[in-house]
Parts: sequence; C-alpha cells; structure tokens
Amino acid sequence: MEKRIPVLVDFDGVIKIGDRIAEDAEEFFLFLNQNEIPFFLLSNSTLRTSADMLEFIKGAGLKTNIPAMTAADATLNYVKNNYKRVSVYCRQNIKSLFSEFDVEENPEAVVLGDIASNWTYDTMNEIFRKVYSGADIIAMHKNRNWQPDGKTLTMDAGAFIKAIEYASAKESILIGKPSPIYFQTALMKLGYKKDSEFIMIGDDIETDIVAAQNIGGKGILVFTGKTKYPLRDTKIKPAFEAKNLRKVIEVIETLIN
Repeated sequence: MEKRIPVLVDFDGVIKIGDRIAEDAEEFFLFLNQNEIPFFLLSNSTLRTSADMLEFIKGAGLKTNIPAMTAADATLNYVKNNYKRVSVYCRQNIKSLFSEFDVEENPEAVVLGDIASNWTYDTMNEIFRKVYSGADIIAMHKNRNWQPDGKTLTMDAGAFIKAIEYASAKESILIGKPSPIYFQTALMKLGYKKDSEFIMIGDDIETDIVAAQNIGGKGILVFTGKTKYPLRDTKIKPAFEAKNLRKVIEVIETLIN
C-alpha cells in the first residue's frame, strides 16, 4: 500500500481553542486513524511540552497515542546538541528542563521563549548585553501575536526578540515555526524524508500556512483561531480554507481519494 501523505496539525487554535478542545477534534482524529493517515501535532508554545499537550487531550476524553512536539521540546533538543552553557528566559516550568545548561553569566547562547509581562526594559537590556558580548540568540519561536484566552489578541515573544536582534545587529536561530527545521523534524519522526510532500493544518497564515507552502507542503487554513473568516488580502493564499475540523476532513478526503 502506498504511504499516505502525512498531515501536520497545529495544536493551539485548531485542536485546543482557548481552554477547551475543538468540538470536532474527536471526529477528526478518528477520521485520520481510520484512513491510516500519519499525523503529528505541532505547537509553537513555549509554555508546555508534548506531554502537557497529550495530557490535555487525555483530559478531554480522547486517545493520547498521538505524536506531538512543542517549540520547547525542539529547543531543548537543539541546546543539548550544540551548547554547554545557556541563559534561559521562559516560564519556570519550561526553564527547569534546561537546568543542566542554564547559567546566569557568560552563556554561549540566550534561549528566549514566553515570559509574558516579564518582558521589561531591564530584562531586555540584560539579554541584549549577553548577546552583544557574544552569545547566540536561540528563539523558541518568533510569533507576532497570539490569543492566550482564545479571544484576546496579544503581542507574542517575536516582537521582543526582534527588538533584541535590532539592537545587537545579530539574527536569532529560530527553532519553532516557521523554521523549516520544525516541519522537517516532524516528517522525519513520522518516517518520511524531510523533503516529502505533506499537508499542514493551522490557524496562522504566516507561521503555519505560508511557511509550509514555502517548503512544498499544502496548507489548510482553519478559521477557529487567530485568523478570522473571511481571509484578508494576502500575497500567498492557502491551498485550502476550512471553517472547522469537520470541513478539514472534507478537504483531506478530496486529496486522498
């Protein structure tokens, strides 16, 4: 049997809507499993690990044998392979994962994630001085904005990371979406080559859809998260649009039949 086209699925705004699971998530997962379509959950979150994602799904009464990865997971893996000393700026539950590498002084790199209201002038200057002294910048993600409560649009870490890049005249190493490395890592974990054809389902036109289409994927934009219907004018259009996961199922059916 010919291998199915793998499906990469954004977690926040598609599977997790605010603090609840999408009402058609169970039907969606069942469809993928019944049709033997390999899929992988991706999250640009630096607030949780893949274990947290699966615990959320389990708490909603759904099966948890789903491969998943967050930007925090991928960043930890990158640090393990490339550094011995880093200064980590993110939420405490994620920062603790880096404990064997985390230092205050003379880091080889600064690791930047979500720190919410702690993006103060003093904190940004502290990070800037470490970078200016030679440390690399490792960005878990560079999202422009997000909806922490599923409703209210809020500035995300990307805006603050951009400011540090500008001040230090140094580009960050991006780990999460829209980095091709993130999509390709998921494909390889599913047993595919990193340049394989794939479908990306997401609610962010830039980090999900455009990023996937730039490396040969087909993007399905879902209007359950940050991007609202109808789609405003954009230079790059998604391959498909869907108002919810039930409509995504219909799209995928046309692609596999």
